[in-house]
Amino acid sequence: MDIDEFWQVIEAARTSTAPTHKALADLLAARPAEEILAFQERFDVVHGAVDRWDLWAAAYLIGGGCSDDGFIDFRAGLIAQGRAWYQRAALHPDDLADHPTVRLAGPGPGEELFYEEINYAAAAAFARHTGDRDAFYTELARRETAPSQEEPEHDMGEDFDFDDPARMRQRLPRLAALYLDDETHRTRRL
Repeated sequence: MDIDEFWQVIEAARTSTAPTHKALADLLAARPAEEILAFQERFDVVHGAVDRWDLWAAAYLIGGGCSDDGFIDFRAGLIAQGRAWYQRAALHPDDLADHPTVRLAGPGPGEELFYEEINYAAAAAFARHTGDRDAFYTELARRETAPSQEEPEHDMGEDFDFDDPARMRQRLPRLAALYLDDETHRTRRL
């Protein structure tokens, strides 16, 4: 599955009247099992491409903190927002300050940006074909090819202290203006 087809599937799920993760599973379930696996492989690449400290810092501000698992869900949520928001956030994480969910967020952004279920939509679709959810992960592992050489270490960019208000204001000024309280230097949602 090429990148354009991947984003077309995401967009079709996003614009459905059903919750995005259910619509995505339905759309994928209508495809052959090999295409579901190809979708997941593309998802993993797109998901991994935004595994960076600057985006984790944005998730930390938006979510009032962000664990490892929370950041996995945040990256899935970025994908669920569609190609335009994904690319915009990937280029400039501080642009998430313009996202409607961030602008209107009350006590928390909810599932729209921390969307755990998106991570499992392809597995749910594949289970419909096989009747066995575990078969999905077995087949994905089977499709992996042994690297001919050691893969380079993943570069997450420059690490910095998310609990340092000055650093957060420097790196993500617009998000920091929305989420950091000047008097206490703590996120508003903590």
